[in-house]
Formats: sequence, structure tokens, C-alpha cells
Amino acid sequence: MSTDSGTITPESRAYRAALEVIGQVEPGIAAAISAELRDQRASLKLIASENYASPAVLLAMGNWLSDKYAEGTIGRRFYAGCANIDTVEAIASEHARELFGAQHAYVQPHSGIDANLVAYWAILAHRIESPALEQAGARQVNDLSEQDWAQLRRSLGNQRLMGMSLDAGGHLTHGFRPNISGKMFDQRGYGTDPQTGLLDYDAVRSAAKEFRPLILVAGYSAYPRLINFAVMREIADEVGATLMVDMAHFAGLVAGKVLTGDFDPVPNASVVTTTTHKSLRGPRGGLVLGDAEFADQVDRGCPMVLGGPLGNIIAAKAVALAEARQPSFRDYAQRIVENARALAEGLLRRGATLVTGGTDNHLVLLDVSGYGVTGRQAESALLESGIVTNRNSIPQDPNGAWFTSGIRLGTPALTTRGFGPSELDEVAELIVTVLKGTSQKPAASGSPSKVHYILADGVAAEVNSRAADLLAKHPLYPSIDLS
Repeated sequence: MSTDSGTITPESRAYRAALEVIGQVEPGIAAAISAELRDQRASLKLIASENYASPAVLLAMGNWLSDKYAEGTIGRRFYAGCANIDTVEAIASEHARELFGAQHAYVQPHSGIDANLVAYWAILAHRIESPALEQAGARQVNDLSEQDWAQLRRSLGNQRLMGMSLDAGGHLTHGFRPNISGKMFDQRGYGTDPQTGLLDYDAVRSAAKEFRPLILVAGYSAYPRLINFAVMREIADEVGATLMVDMAHFAGLVAGKVLTGDFDPVPNASVVTTTTHKSLRGPRGGLVLGDAEFADQVDRGCPMVLGGPLGNIIAAKAVALAEARQPSFRDYAQRIVENARALAEGLLRRGATLVTGGTDNHLVLLDVSGYGVTGRQAESALLESGIVTNRNSIPQDPNGAWFTSGIRLGTPALTTRGFGPSELDEVAELIVTVLKGTSQKPAASGSPSKVHYILADGVAAEVNSRAADLLAKHPLYPSIDLS
């Protein structure tokens, strides 16, 4: 994009040059990159786990830091020539510790599931190695005998984990059976109250006392309310469990000081994991934060779970974390919640049914069964109308985790674009308009299909037009012009 004086912005120059270089080698990739920007600019992004990273974050990923192997940790690498990776990792770790008030930060995980795997194995090692070392009279793990290791392996493979069930709003990495977390552990899920959809702490406490997990996981991917992490820590302490919190979805609200005190997981949990995209608005990747006593085990993430650290992604994490330490990020985090409440209230006024009846955080879970469609059908009809969402299961979902009966909506991305409460209310109207105009289409057998749908004539065109008017007021990446 040109400035008023006609000068091309640095961002435009950077991306034009990058696409020109890429296009000389593989024009199809350059075209897809350009098309993705056009698509994102032209749609209402309401996927709760997506956002828009800044040009600085995006540019930090495309450089020669990607070329370097750097297994190990700062000052203890398995490859020579890692001084610059050490610098990058140290900056990212410092920003993470200062931003979240954590004693220790491990910035190497490539994703949220990697961060959770590192955390799980670190907790297992911490809880089991210490007695094993003491019993064996060893000073470190490397001093253990083969017999000691055999006993340790047996112990590691038969521990218990308890996390929020998938249909209640938890994540598949919290013990869902098909996921590796559900295979590593003897696991049990805790749900929500069948009537209110809210977390019942007394029920969690009772289940924990019966099951006696080694790890109690708190956190969610589709629970639209806050969690009292102080209470969860009390429950964990009562049963001798380690409290681990996965804050991947709401890390931006923690960084922005919207969630404090009992609702801030960092001072209440022993180990905290997160992704760096979503509400934190960084690159795709993960972090593990925690108490200093877990630092040695967490820092073994590579080679324990991870491969070579991605130096370019860690650099982008450092940039995003630096951005999140600015005062403006607190305002952004607060506006995320205000917009989510406006979206929820707008949906409720128009007759929609929401799980828990509203929201206290960044997301809204909409039960679409009252419109006579599945989550998959609603997702597709909304996409056709220019609204990008994702289907999501709801508590006791009769359609299961694939077709679902719900749609998950989030406000981090539209808040980044500058949308406010009144515009989120209008978005609510567009969503309801689409859902009211959608019906099931019979399958080949003549019975209702969970996949195919019919959208009433004119609905998609009308909603796309109205969405375009909203989007035009808040252009995406206004400093970037690829033409």
C-alpha cells in the first residue's frame, strides 16, 4: 500500500520481493500465498483458535535461522555454531517469563500438542525420577542402573491423568482416548453440569478423590466460561496430583491481564502450556511455563519429545511476546472479551441457544440443533456466506465429535481487525440469518443427511454483501499492497 506521499511501505516492499523470489522457483506456491491473503481479507474470521500475526512476526519466520540445527538448550547444544540461536532463544524465554510472571519458560515446542507432551513427560520424570534417584543413591538420571531404568519404565507407563472431557469443552490432548495422551495414561475425564453446562468443582473434587490422578489437567478449547485455578490447585493438592494448565486458547487474556488472581493459571499451576498463535497473536508454536523445580525436566523436551528447535519460529515467538508486553495489548485483550459478550448477547436476543447461556472469555459455543441442522452443515452454510467458523461438539452431543451439534465462535481475529461490540452484534444477526435459511438435504437414501444442506435462495449473496461492508471498514494488513 502506498502512503499519502506515494511511498511504498516497507511491508509492501518486503512481501512483493518475497513473492517474486518464490514465484521464480514455484509460481503455484506464490499464487497460493497471495490467494490466502485475499481470502482472509474477504471473510469474517470467527474461528476461536485463529488470529492475524503482525507483519513483523510473519517476517521473522522467513529467514536463515531456519537453516540451523540446535538440539539441546542454551549453552548446551549438540551442534556447534549456535550462538545466534542461543541469543534468540534467550530473548524469547525472557519475554515469556516477564509477560506471564513465570519462574521458567521453555520456548522450543513446535505446537500445542508438543508443549503438552513435553509437560506430561516432565511431570512424570519429576515425580518418578526423584524417588528412583534417591533409592538408587544416584545423583542424576544418567547414573541409574539398567534395573533402575526397568522399574522406572514400568512406573512411567502406568500413571493416571484426569482432564476435561472433549464434549464438555476440553481438548483431545487432555486424555482423549484416540490421542497419544489417552494412550500414555490411565485416564478419566471430568465433565460439566448437565443442566447448566458449567464446571462443577465439587464433582471434579469427588472424581479426583476416587481416581487419584498423578496429573490433573485444567484448561479448555471450547468452554465459554472462566476456570478458578486456585480451586483446581486445591483439588490437585488434596489428592497428591500435579496441576497442569493448558491455556492455549486464553493465553492472550492472561498476557493482557484480563485473567488475574484465581483465574490466572500461572501462579496457581505447577506447569502451564500454551500455543503462541490464537489469542496471543504470534506464530504457530508452543510454550511450556512453570515452577523452577520442573525446569530441568522441561528443558529436556529436546531430545525427549522434540526434534531440532525451529530457530526462525522461536524468533517470531520472541517478536510476538515483545508485542504482547506493550500496553496496547492489554487493551486488545479486554476488547476480545467485550466483543465476545456482544456476540453472545446478540445471538441470544435473536433466539439462538448458547452452551452455558453466554460467555466470560473469548469464545461462544452455539447449539445449532434448534435450527434442524448439524454442526457440519452449519459450518458449510456459514462458509458459503463469508463467515468462517468451525463445528464443535457440545455436552452430550448426539451427533458425536465429527458432525457435531455445535458451532464454536471466537472474537480474537475480528478484534485484531478493529471490530467493536456494535459490529459483533451485526455479525450475530448475519449468523442467525444463515442458520435460519439452512435446512438438511436428504441423502441418496432419502433420509436426512448430516453433511448436505440447502441454503435458501439469496441468503448467501445477502450475507456476503453485508459482511463485505463490515470488512471494508477494517481492512486487514492495511500496510501491505501486493499489486
